[in-house]
Amino acid sequence: MVLTAAIALSGHVLPVAAVQVQDLVRIKGAEANKLVGMGIVVGLKGTGDGGKSASAMRSLASAIQQLNDPTAVAAELKDAKNVALVTLSVSLPASGVREGDQVDVHVSSIAAKSLEGGRLFLCPMIGPARNSPIFAYAEGALIVEDKNIPTVAVIRKGAQLTKDIFVQYLDEGGRITLVLNDSVATLPMASNLASLINGYLSPDGPNIAKAIDQKNVVVDVPTQERRDATPFISSVLQTYVDPQMINTGARVVINEKTGTIVFSHDVQISPVGVTHRGLSINMVTPEAQPTEDAPRIERNHTVGIDPENRGGAKLADLIKVFNQLKVDAPDRIAIIKEIHRSGKLHAQLIIE
Repeated sequence: MVLTAAIALSGHVLPVAAVQVQDLVRIKGAEANKLVGMGIVVGLKGTGDGGKSASAMRSLASAIQQLNDPTAVAAELKDAKNVALVTLSVSLPASGVREGDQVDVHVSSIAAKSLEGGRLFLCPMIGPARNSPIFAYAEGALIVEDKNIPTVAVIRKGAQLTKDIFVQYLDEGGRITLVLNDSVATLPMASNLASLINGYLSPDGPNIAKAIDQKNVVVDVPTQERRDATPFISSVLQTYVDPQMINTGARVVINEKTGTIVFSHDVQISPVGVTHRGLSINMVTPEAQPTEDAPRIERNHTVGIDPENRGGAKLADLIKVFNQLKVDAPDRIAIIKEIHRSGKLHAQLIIE
């Protein structure tokens, strides 16, 4: 059964379905791998390395020697401005790859002015470790995606894998490690996640999940499941998490370019008075709230915030007043930043 919660959007309440564990974590071992290489781009329109790069000329001479002309030397190629020495990189998907799969190649020039119109000469791609075997071969026409940066290009599906690269989920002890996303990596969240997995997958047995720290939760795969662990791992990842259990800690994220303010509902503000551009707001405790009728909400009046819960006013209360007063985004952001600077905003403030 899918759990639901609710969020408020412009005064309306919308249902929010519970998220799955796989939305909050990745499995250690399922990371993107890199392949690297160096190659020669040919077919440039006079924008290549030419005599500026001895390395490019030596690489070109070596390629020619291997093909059909053993007498070619770098000195004879010094005026070849239609070639360039380039660096290559490939990002392999976290799910692994099989022999024959094709992936994009990212190309950067070393000395050439532009890679526009060039074509990569066939070259090997290896892992970043020293003495790595060849995992793929790359070649193809370059596409300069940003005309303002002609020294960087991409070859769509330009590298073809020559080896299988499988993902290893289980460690030597038959365990998997769930690595929490940075946005939810807190000790309470890791502890909640471990408890949830224990209650769902081992309700009557020993605990199989343990929070190591705020970032990692280790899960013991039952012995009988290790030969074919995929169904068990899928059960872990598909476990539903009540949104109210997702404890990220109080935080406020502000995008100054778009004027967007994102915050968790529990962000609290200590009693504080704010005056900004003729707007005056008092954040008060319930005991300090005036008993007389609330004043009219105008930009030149003091407005008392009545907190919904004990412990003081919340940022949500302040946002409601902003909406009533039609405070624009730059002023909202400036006020929140000043409250945080004064130490009265009890949350991590992230400015983007």
